[in-house]
Amino acid sequence: MSEKSSAARLPANAVLVQSVLRELGAGGEIVVLPEKAPTAATAAAQIGCEVGAIANSLVFDADGAPLLVLTSGAHRVDVELIARTAGVGTVRRATPEFVRQATGQPIGGVAPVGHPAPVRTLVDNWLGKHGVVWAAGGHPHTIFPTTFDELVRITGGTPVDVE
Repeated sequence: MSEKSSAARLPANAVLVQSVLRELGAGGEIVVLPEKAPTAATAAAQIGCEVGAIANSLVFDADGAPLLVLTSGAHRVDVELIARTAGVGTVRRATPEFVRQATGQPIGGVAPVGHPAPVRTLVDNWLGKHGVVWAAGGHPHTIFPTTFDELVRITGGTPVDVE
C-alpha cells in the first residue's frame, strides 16, 4: 500500500499529526483503530498491549493555561501533585471546548503534538517502563507507537511522577 493511499484514509487531524511526527523525526506511523478508543483500556484491548503502555493525553486547565499530561493508562493523575510540580495554583480537568481550543483535537484523541500553539507538557515517568508506548493520533480512532524518550523529545515535555 502506498503512503499516499494510507494517508488518504486518515482523518484530517491524524494527517496533520503524522506530518508533525515526520517533521520531528518520530518513527511511528499512525494506525486507524476499528473502534473509538476513549479510554486506555479500550485502546490497549484493540492493540493487544498492557494498559500501562497507553499514553493517556489529559488536558488540564492550569490557572487558565492548557497543561497536557501524558500519563500511563495504569495511573490516575494527582492534580494537587501536578499543580505543585507545574508551579501553578489550580489544576482542573479542562472542558471539551477548552481542549479543542488548546489542541485543535477532540477529547479521546488528543495527540501529544500537532496543536495550533505549543502546549506545556508533562510526561509520566511510568511510561519509561515500556519499550513501546502508544499515544493518540489526533482523532479517537487513531494511535501511534513511540517510546518514552521520543515522547519527551517531540513534546519538549518534562518527565514527572503523576501520582
